Amino acid sequence: MTTAVVPGAAPPAPTVGGPLLELQGVQKHFGAVQALTDVSFTVPAGQVTALVGDNGAGKSVLIKCISGIHSPDGGQILWEGQPVQLKSPRDAAALGIETVHQDLALCDNLDIVQNMFLGREKVRNGALAEEDMEKAAGATLSSLAVTTVRSIRQPVASLSGGQRQSVAIAKAVLWNSKLVIMDEPTAALGVAQTAMVLGLVRRLADRGLAVMIVSHNMNDVFEVADRIAVLRLGRMVAVKPAAELDRQIVVDLMTSGVSTR
Repeated sequence: MTTAVVPGAAPPAPTVGGPLLELQGVQKHFGAVQALTDVSFTVPAGQVTALVGDNGAGKSVLIKCISGIHSPDGGQILWEGQPVQLKSPRDAAALGIETVHQDLALCDNLDIVQNMFLGREKVRNGALAEEDMEKAAGATLSSLAVTTVRSIRQPVASLSGGQRQSVAIAKAVLWNSKLVIMDEPTAALGVAQTAMVLGLVRRLADRGLAVMIVSHNMNDVFEVADRIAVLRLGRMVAVKPAAELDRQIVVDLMTSGVSTR
């Protein structure tokens, strides 16, 4: 039986007793290119897990496997302890996995409410339930302490980079998501906007959601991450609490797969 989704409602309680997401020996190749080799790691609820690696390490392929864009060629994905097959982003969304891609997938010609409900519009008596959507969008933004937008009917084209990122994240959590994946959430943002987005990332984890961020910015990673997973040439070489690592160790792991520190 599936649970009814109530936009704007509080997120479901995190899973007790085990990781929310677990990958066991995941493999993925494209022709002769082995993009992922025997990748195993977990993503717990209530924490920020940073996925780092050099260009070509397999980060994008991995998050696409988790978000249903790619199907692994081997291994297993477990969700709340149960094996799952994610054949499309719709399958991932049905479980509670939402991904904020680097391009944000927002429409400049639509306002905030229209973007947050794009493709999932609420209808009542054959017409768009504008008031219901406005209330749900406003409640979600408020619950995440997103206070910098002038109006929820403000066109997305008029928003700053940080505001656009905040709207994209709010759109992801609107549907009672349990895991939010973000690809380079602070790329091309200024100092103030980066601080705003990182604060929002932290609030998601504090609300009990699992958060997974992909980032090249080590300052941002150590600012917000509870755990750091390091990919190198398609292999997971380390998954450790951020408190046990420093920037040099992470760079060593990314470039050589080992660290002497």
